[in-house]
Amino acid sequence: MPLQPNSPEARDVAYLLHPYTNFRQHEEQGPMVIERGDGVYVWDTGGKQYIEGMAGLWSTSLGFQHKRLVAAAVKQLETLPYYHQFGQKSHLPGIDLAERLMGLAPTSVSKVFFNNSGSEANDTAIKFVWYYNNARGRHQKKKIIGRVNGYHGITLAAASLTGRSLNHSGFDVPLERFIHTNNPHYYRFGEDGESEEDFATRMAEELDALIESEGPDTVAAFFAEPVMGAGGVIVPPATYFPKIQEVLRKHDVLFVADEVICGFCRTGNFWGSETFGIEPDILVCAKALSSSYLPISATMISDEVYQAIADQSAKMGVFGHGYTYSGHPVAAAVALETLKIYEEEDTLGHVQSVVGRFQERIQGFAGHPLVGEARGVGLVGATELVKDKATKEAFAASDGVGALVNDLCAQEGLITRPVGDSMCFAPPLVITASEIDEMFDRYARALDAGLDLLTKQGKAVA
Repeated sequence: MPLQPNSPEARDVAYLLHPYTNFRQHEEQGPMVIERGDGVYVWDTGGKQYIEGMAGLWSTSLGFQHKRLVAAAVKQLETLPYYHQFGQKSHLPGIDLAERLMGLAPTSVSKVFFNNSGSEANDTAIKFVWYYNNARGRHQKKKIIGRVNGYHGITLAAASLTGRSLNHSGFDVPLERFIHTNNPHYYRFGEDGESEEDFATRMAEELDALIESEGPDTVAAFFAEPVMGAGGVIVPPATYFPKIQEVLRKHDVLFVADEVICGFCRTGNFWGSETFGIEPDILVCAKALSSSYLPISATMISDEVYQAIADQSAKMGVFGHGYTYSGHPVAAAVALETLKIYEEEDTLGHVQSVVGRFQERIQGFAGHPLVGEARGVGLVGATELVKDKATKEAFAASDGVGALVNDLCAQEGLITRPVGDSMCFAPPLVITASEIDEMFDRYARALDAGLDLLTKQGKAVA
């Protein structure tokens, strides 16, 4: 259907560039324009209702229209709408938020640095790592290890750390110093007869071999999401992170936990690091820090890292890093209120009360003819669509199966996110058991419709 002149859709096509978009396709089809939201639901400009099965971008943890967050923003706007944190300047919302985060951290934290996005938080962590090793006189210990299919953002350094070809092709990244170890996806890469624990051992041995081949004196840090989010919700195999950390300690390599998606109750604990036994030297968080009502992220560092960079800043006269909006007072006030709501409304307790239903429903798709693997933990999960369940044969990328099922989900009033042919779910943490059923009932209808279409086209093995 052609776009109507002067409609929001036509004006969008005329003026906007969108992230993660095929621009030529967008010119023809236009956008879905979301007008309002409430709880776990959003509505487009045509009045159609959708369950937001992805909480926006894994992030609107308290749902849409939480009045306390709106009030916190308004109050701060009326008090101090902006101030910075450069040159020993500060403000109360930033101080209060840093103090609160340090009290909540899953490991010993010395200081908190504020940024505006997960990408910036990871870029800052990378710069801390390099500055730290320079301060210690280890000028060659600078290589950063990410994981194939891991996701840490799309600024130049974060995109280099990210391990997805989609984010590399055409952009001349990764930059030098960034290397990648293997993807710990047991379903896809486990060998015949290999247990999860044996697979985890092999992943740790391959990391060890990579560090040895690069030279331990050149490898500075390893970054990992507790659960790979944008890589398709890859849950680590049993014993994976304890074995990985043993390798890192052996080679004096810092562990940076990317909690941008997993932090703040998503995995059934307050931090994904708690769920999987991770003890990071640096932790980054964003998204649910403010329920995404305003942009803010944090990079939290251990005392060992802080002491080294503090000494170096004294030698150099200044730590030359920061953003105009680092710790923006309105964003900080909203984030602080978000953390208060998590505590006062017992968000973690609510999550723990509904994760059983969420995981039961998503695991229920494991028997569907299109689903090769159903996986997840807490309130995050995915179903991986395959051409042949018996052989795990994937669909050809040109088949566009994930995009097809995503469109069918939208027809059913469900917003999800395809990562290739993995259909991902990360609804607002406030979702109820009945809303979980409603979400997956809609998905079931879309999945059945997709199977019917693909079978008729001869693309699926029923």
